[in-house]
Amino acid sequence: MMRVLLLLVLLSVLGGILAVQELERRWEQPLVLPAQGLPVMITPGESLRAVANRLHAQGILPYPDLLILYARWKGIDQKIKHGEYLLSPRLTPLQLLELLQSGIVIEYAVTLPEGKTVYEMRSILAAEPRLKTLLEGVDDARLLEMIEPYQHPEGLFFPDTYRFPRDTTDLQLLERAHTKMLEVLAQEWEGRAPDLPYESPYEALIMASIIERETGLPEEREQIAGVFVRRLEKGMRLQTDPTIIYGLGDEFDGNLKRLHLDDEDNAYNTYRHSGLPPTPIALPGRASIHAALHPAEGTALYFVARGDGGHQFSTTLAEHEAAVRQYQLQRRKNYRSSPEAR
Repeated sequence: MMRVLLLLVLLSVLGGILAVQELERRWEQPLVLPAQGLPVMITPGESLRAVANRLHAQGILPYPDLLILYARWKGIDQKIKHGEYLLSPRLTPLQLLELLQSGIVIEYAVTLPEGKTVYEMRSILAAEPRLKTLLEGVDDARLLEMIEPYQHPEGLFFPDTYRFPRDTTDLQLLERAHTKMLEVLAQEWEGRAPDLPYESPYEALIMASIIERETGLPEEREQIAGVFVRRLEKGMRLQTDPTIIYGLGDEFDGNLKRLHLDDEDNAYNTYRHSGLPPTPIALPGRASIHAALHPAEGTALYFVARGDGGHQFSTTLAEHEAAVRQYQLQRRKNYRSSPEAR
């Protein structure tokens, strides 16, 4: 009888050991995932049981009950965070729980290029499928409230590449871009050159946007700034085409005409109106903001596109008119207004 009892005890212990080993094997068994991994969205308020059952139904998690029991035992079943996660190959159930608690979600990227207008910027964001679109145009009250005390959103968002998780709103991303622009502008304004003809950082931002639209050559930015600053100091009109084109908006068909240059109703017509235009005309990058606040010294008051992406700078009107005849009236066959792509 004693031997039978001893045998039963040994079998029971052996069964327990085998059961524990089987549980450990199941717990350490990786999820069934494709080689490139799998994105999984955890919605707000979704329970761990719902997540586990969904993954099981998809053939990813073989033993959902084991995951749930372990999470309850550890008191972490209520600690998962919503968002989109990337389940990597060889991920174990324990690592899955750690990932869902971490909040380390998949991030995407969108680029707001330098020189784009606020309308073009909105189009870029609206075309990004992983952003939620809340804003209805650039005159949306929520956007205008964000940029207070400014009254127009143009130029007030820093061009850069921004990373974001799925379902971020366009309003949230623009808030980041606006905050960064204000930070960069304040930093550059603090280190500005002395005796500049700007009454505020905003006026420097307007100038920076013109510089951004006038040249694609980094080495010319300070020279362009120098020309415009000297023209302001002398009471000369800026006479820059990009401001007129901005003021024309959708009316511009790619051909700038004499009637456009003579149009006094266009507030952005710097051929007819003195000083700076009323707002920026594009998103200026940091280099253009720096150039506006550190213009190159010199005597040039004019410049004209050479057709190779750069400009010819002139001190006198006679020199400028000669340059116009050389580079504009007798254009080379391979004329380019912007630098050649590298």
